[in-house]
Amino acid sequence: MAQLRPFPGLRPADHLAGEVIAPPYDVLNRAEARAILARLPRSFLQVTRADAAVPESVDEHAPEVYAAARANLHRLEAEGVVIQDPAPRYYLYRQSWRGRSQVALMALCSVEEYDTGKIKRHELTRPDKEKDRVDHIEATDVQTGLVFLAYRDNNDVLRALLAKAAEAPVAWTATTDDGVEHQLQVVDDAALIDQITDEAAKLPALYVADGHHRSAAASRVNAARGGAGSSGWFLAGVFPDSQLEIMAYNRQVADLFGHSPEALRAAIGAHFVLTPGVDPLPTARGRWTMYLDGQWWGLEARPGVVPTDDPVASLDVAVLQDRVLGPLLGVADPRTDKRIQFVGGVRGWQALQSAVDRGEAAVAFHLYPTGLDQLFAVADAGLLMPPKSTWFEPKLRGGVVAHRIA
Repeated sequence: MAQLRPFPGLRPADHLAGEVIAPPYDVLNRAEARAILARLPRSFLQVTRADAAVPESVDEHAPEVYAAARANLHRLEAEGVVIQDPAPRYYLYRQSWRGRSQVALMALCSVEEYDTGKIKRHELTRPDKEKDRVDHIEATDVQTGLVFLAYRDNNDVLRALLAKAAEAPVAWTATTDDGVEHQLQVVDDAALIDQITDEAAKLPALYVADGHHRSAAASRVNAARGGAGSSGWFLAGVFPDSQLEIMAYNRQVADLFGHSPEALRAAIGAHFVLTPGVDPLPTARGRWTMYLDGQWWGLEARPGVVPTDDPVASLDVAVLQDRVLGPLLGVADPRTDKRIQFVGGVRGWQALQSAVDRGEAAVAFHLYPTGLDQLFAVADAGLLMPPKSTWFEPKLRGGVVAHRIA
């Protein structure tokens, strides 16, 4: 069962949305956020990255930063930049990019279902990142960041209801610097809202695709407040898996761990068939490409190398770690080893090749993207994905709709 709930969203005034919606708080550093605020002073980064709106001398996690986030939010409301709908609504948030679209049903999801595992996770969280989001929610009384949820798109009735909801007028459309078109529709038909709520309840499970720290923070805030009021619900963008695309999350390593290029290739050859001069993009699961010594090499797993009975160990990211990065390149813990860097697939194979050619890395690996079916299988088994297994694009913008808790 998937409990979804409409809510009176806190959102930009329609005519200002293009100035307000902002990159996610966790993809920017402080200087980048400050530069955006200098250009777009109404940006919601005033709230989500208030550290960029206070003096540099103030620590980014200081109490003054969270107090500034609250003050900035209240000022945006007072100026009419951000408004709150008068009654509970659902929202459709459409993103169009590179010839495809994905549409989230923006709704509240149950903290209890998250706590009991009905909303399934696949990633560990870091206490420091959780605490940052907890402190932000407690200071502002607002959940500003969407948790990115996915579900298996096999409910024809729900699909038809969401198509009907998509007939609602478009509140606003805005195209951001990265070329993504963002669009919001407000679903205020009470009967349709009830139908969507009832049909969504038939979904057997929801899966956290991205936003583990935001959902964990919502759980902690709810526990601290004793489950009172609306803190028992967290803000989510709920997507059908049929519309989503995972990009590769690639790797580059600073040195060859004492190997010559020839010796490294020979060692890799024990587990993989190597082919020189290949196209940089892998063509299927169980295949990788490697940029080494000025050339792209194809790697195809030899028989028996990829486990067939383990949803985690069979992932391409896990096979590469277990067979190459760990034993041959000395990257024992990719979460902490500073010799490895993770490169989002949106940057393309060119970024990998350029890093090696410039001497910033000695070798780079391009992976075939992890599939949503694989993510679901890992979560269904109650297991954890290896770090940096998935890269979702386009990113969900901050400030599209927020949830005020009481």
